This record gives sequence, structure tokens and C-alpha cells, in this order.
Amino acid sequence: MTNSLSGRFLMLTVIFVMLAEVFIFVPSVARFREDYLLARLERAQIASLALEADDMISRALEGELLRNAEVYNVVLRRDEIRQLALSSPIPAPISATFDLRNPSSMTLIADALSTLVKPQDRIIRVIGNPVRGGGLLIEVTMDEMPLRDALLAYGRNILLLSAFISIITASLLFVAVQYLLVRPIKGVVTHMQSYAQAPEDARKIITPSAGVTELRDAEEALQMMQKQLTSALKQKERLAQLGGAVAKVSHDLRNILTSAQLFTDRIESSDDPLVKRMAPKLVNSITRAVNLCETTLAFGRVDEPAPMLSRINLSGVVADVIDSERLAAGDYPLSFAEDIPASMTLRADGEQLFRVIFNLVRNARQAIMATGQPGEICLRASEDDQSWRLEITDTGPGLPKKAQEHLFQPFQGGVRKGGSGLGLVIAADLLRGHGGRLELERTDETGTTFVIQLPKADLALAPAAE
Repeated sequence: MTNSLSGRFLMLTVIFVMLAEVFIFVPSVARFREDYLLARLERAQIASLALEADDMISRALEGELLRNAEVYNVVLRRDEIRQLALSSPIPAPISATFDLRNPSSMTLIADALSTLVKPQDRIIRVIGNPVRGGGLLIEVTMDEMPLRDALLAYGRNILLLSAFISIITASLLFVAVQYLLVRPIKGVVTHMQSYAQAPEDARKIITPSAGVTELRDAEEALQMMQKQLTSALKQKERLAQLGGAVAKVSHDLRNILTSAQLFTDRIESSDDPLVKRMAPKLVNSITRAVNLCETTLAFGRVDEPAPMLSRINLSGVVADVIDSERLAAGDYPLSFAEDIPASMTLRADGEQLFRVIFNLVRNARQAIMATGQPGEICLRASEDDQSWRLEITDTGPGLPKKAQEHLFQPFQGGVRKGGSGLGLVIAADLLRGHGGRLELERTDETGTTFVIQLPKADLALAPAAE
């Protein structure tokens, strides 16, 4: 009970209500004491009026008047003359004097607490103003014990009433908390437990229904998270199925391309000048296709293989990419420009770097050709003491906003209709294996620039490759 939200709320409610009642109790007791003493002064003044009506009253009548007023002596002051109106024997010396003519609130509270905490029977003197102009001052001597008994009885009634109010208030708040907070929270927990049993089932995604704003916000956040998780799980399943299919296709395609390699050996021995010029490029293309099938099969087993680092000439890799894309562009008015130092040598995996540059240049060519307008693709390389840098700039229409938001997410960052969005993902993964990175430097209606950065230090490669 104490560990539950409703149980703790109930306990706190009772405590806070009781604290509020304490703040009410103390002034109430002080006020009750003041009224009690003022009532005794008024009774004493009324009793003294009998003496004024008849100066010679019997001792028995005087004692009866004092007993009715619950005092021992009554002193009146009129016209600066202090007069003992009624008197009787005082059983003990006077222990304290209380002046009720102009008391402060703190004085009344302190005097009331003093009366409650001192259980001994005391004789006290009380001074006050007579009612209805009956003189300048009235003073009585009385026993404090009846006052203390009356205060205790009043305090018990106040505490019992406070306890009753606390119980009623706490019960109402308990019911309200159960209905407004605990039940909706339990409903959210039940939804979460049900969803956890089958997160792929979209029917188990929570539907926000809470009336409390904070709880509804929590339900909406949970709903969004569950939708994203369900979508991710479905996508993961599709990717697994796709991976199996790609592995099978790559296996068969590798066998076909291997057979094609055998035929290219005969083509290379041809005496035709055009065949001699085109044969090496055809052989290189088939070899790369076979390697791609091999790495695809490897990816289906574990992950992209670690790069086989060696010293490669960047201008040769770029030239191979541009030659392939020129053939793909055909007669389309698309020009290629390169600013690659002929002597620039990188430490990288040649095949993987070719795939990275090829993916970026192919994307740029397809974006430009989709516009139907002439365009240009420019490749520019530079280096410093820490890294090699290659910029690939095109004059295409730029990347749409959705593609920018999911740029390096598979099957979500595609720009072309029917595109898979895998090109940039593969390129970024390959560069991370080198300890480098792929960045989108700019994109707008005038074109797009991607930047490839490869580190020169070997230490930068080790953690990234892992």
C-alpha cells in the first residue's frame, strides 16, 4: 500500500490536512481561552451589580454570586477609585496575571499554550474592560483548572473534527486519484505489456485516450515510439528477406560473370584496334562485378569486409569511374571535369574506393539526366597533413528535404523513383571502414556537393574499422 502511488498520495493528504488543522487549532484555542475569560469578567460584572442595588447583602448571597461567576474576587475601578465589589477567601497565592484589554495575537497564543502545558492548579488574576461602560477596569481572581479543562475539551473536539475532515478529504482524493491517475497509468502499463508480447502487431499500438494532459502526452509519445519500433521491426524483417534473396541472386550472378570472364580472354587476343581498346575496360568491369557479388555474399554472412589497404593512384580510380559514366550517359549533354593531382597516392582499398566514388558520380549523373537539362560533374581532390579530401560537385536540382532527413538510412534516402537509397549508405559504410567519412557539404537548386575524407594516420583506421 505504501509503495503504490495512491497509497502514498493518501498518506500525504492526511499529513497535510492535519498540518493545516494544527495551524487552525492553535489560534482557535487562543480565541476560545479569550472568550472564556471575557465571559467570566462579564459574569463578575453582572454579579457586582447586585451589590450596587443593595449595599447590604448577606455573605451567603455574596458567595453564591461568586460561585455563579466562577471567581473568588471582583474588583471594579470607577472614577480612578479601585473598589472591591465582591470577595471570598482565596485558597492559594496568585500565580499569574493576564491583561485582556489590548492583547496581541502572539500573547494570546502563548498564554493559551501555557495554560495547556501547565497541569498544576493555579490561581490567576484576569484584568479587562467592563462591558457597556460599566467602569474603567474590572479585575477578577479565579481558579485556572476549569479553564484548562474547558480548553482540553475544546481541543479534543477540534482534533476529532479535524480527523474526520482529514479522513473524508483523503478518501475523496484517494478515489479521485484512483480514477484520474492510477487507472490510466495502469492502462498504459497494460498496453506496454501487451505490446511487448508482440511488437510486430500494429493492432497493439496504444491509442491515446487519457483526459489528463500530462498522461495524454505520455500516451502520444508512447504511441509514436511503438509505431517507429513496429515499423523498424517490419523493415528489419524485410531486409532479412531481401538479404537472403540478394545472396541467392549474387551467387548465381557470380557464376554467370565468371563464365563471362572466360570469354573476355579470347576477346583480348583479337587484332581489332577498337576491341583491343575496349577489352581491358570490359574485363575490369566484369572483375568488379564479380568482386561485388563476392562482397555481397560476405555481407549476407557477417558485414562489409575490412578494407585491404594499399597505395593507389586516385586519378586512375577517378578516370575509370568517369569512363564508365560517360558510356552510361551516351549522347546526353553531360560533361565531366576533374582536378586530381596526377601524383596523388592514397592509402585505401582500391575496389571499395571505386565503389564509393562510382555511387556518388552515378547518383549525380542520374539526378542531372532526370532534369532533361545539360549539366556537369566535377571531381576535385586535395590533401593536408591529416587527410585526403575529394569533392564531388554536380549541377543537378539538389536533394529534396525528405532525402536530406534520411540521407544515410537504407531504403529511406532514395531520390529517384524506384531507387533503393542504398548507394549513399554503402558508400558511408565503406568509408567508415577506412576511418574516413562521407559528408553532404551543400545542396540547393544549383547543385550538390559531397565530400570524401580519408585519414592519413593509421591510428584513425583501427577504431573505425572495428
